[in-house]
Amino acid sequence: MIDIRIFYKKRGRIKYISHLDMNRLMQRALKRSGLPVWYTQGFNPHMYLTFALPLSLGFESDYEIMDIRLTEELPMEEVVARLDAQMPPGLTVFKAAPPEMDVKEITDCIYEITAEVPGGAKKAKEQLEALMAEPALMVEKKTKRGVATVDLRPNVELLRCAPQGEDILALRLRCTSGSTLNINPTLPINLFCARYGYEPEGVSYLRVQVLAGGREFC
Repeated sequence: MIDIRIFYKKRGRIKYISHLDMNRLMQRALKRSGLPVWYTQGFNPHMYLTFALPLSLGFESDYEIMDIRLTEELPMEEVVARLDAQMPPGLTVFKAAPPEMDVKEITDCIYEITAEVPGGAKKAKEQLEALMAEPALMVEKKTKRGVATVDLRPNVELLRCAPQGEDILALRLRCTSGSTLNINPTLPINLFCARYGYEPEGVSYLRVQVLAGGREFC
């Protein structure tokens, strides 16, 4: 068995496909590609396929990660070409490589976000910077055990914030991510919208990096 890590982009209308459907899509694409994918053994064999940090519905991403196993070694460029040829519009496979890190090493994700703030981009920038400078940002977060109150302050960092014309605020956020604590960027953005009366429906999210202790996860 050869472990392979697949990196791909998810852009456009396909951001509305669920994680379950994405799993099915990838299985069909792998079958069509003819790659020698390894199947689990036992009574009900299934394709070995795992995703690191499944993306929230409605999010786009330039750095999605999927692990597969092959039964024979192939050049990485061939794996990319054969799988990318089976992708629907909006999905692009751009890299394949042997895994170097464990998924448990993931610590952060970087998101680029645009928010519609009609006629008030400069004011919204000042408001967001003031909010992020507060000593505590308490929000309710859904977990497997119910609802927990968490402080976003140590887990969210505003890396960049700038108006794009009069109506759009563009920002870059670092959010704690991984198995220990996973902060969805909608938490600080929804807090911002509720505080200052903006519409969260006018916000778009793009994941641009997945990090492991300051390094790009690979």
